[in-house]
Amino acid sequence: MTTNELTIETTIGDLTEERTDAIVNAANSALLRGGGVCGAIFAKAGPGLDCFCAELSECPTGDARLTPAFDIPIRGIIHAVGPRWNGGNHGEAELLASAWRSSLQLAEASGFRSIAFPSISTGIYGYPLDRAAVVVGRTLADYARSRRARPGSLELVRIVLRDGATMAIYDEAIREGRRLPG
Repeated sequence: MTTNELTIETTIGDLTEERTDAIVNAANSALLRGGGVCGAIFAKAGPGLDCFCAELSECPTGDARLTPAFDIPIRGIIHAVGPRWNGGNHGEAELLASAWRSSLQLAEASGFRSIAFPSISTGIYGYPLDRAAVVVGRTLADYARSRRARPGSLELVRIVLRDGATMAIYDEAIREGRRLPG
């Protein structure tokens, strides 16, 4: 799907194998090695990422930080801290949207043309997949619409998912997000 010269796509695969300019780590607020996608990124990047992140201050939920990619042959890793699911009445949707927006803004500010995301917060943080996808669809639609007034360098946003069922949920949410008035 392409809107305002921004291509948004989903795929099934291994985020650490993406050759976009940047990949997004579903990070914890301490920016330390975790499990799941986070653990895979740290393992592939090598010990330099552990050392670099240990020197950074914490990253609040809903925000993002950029680090070098070390042993992953891309330009950078954006560490986005999504919210833990706590029933949906504690600002989770806004915090998730903010994590995505912060990542997109960092990518733009860094001159990146492409970025690959995982499904932030839907693993051990327990965010319901269907609800997270709706937030992402709306956030990406808003971002694409905002480019009319402010062309950015980002050309490709890819969401790398684990299976076809997850991809179908994201695809539908992205289509619905584009249909919302803006």
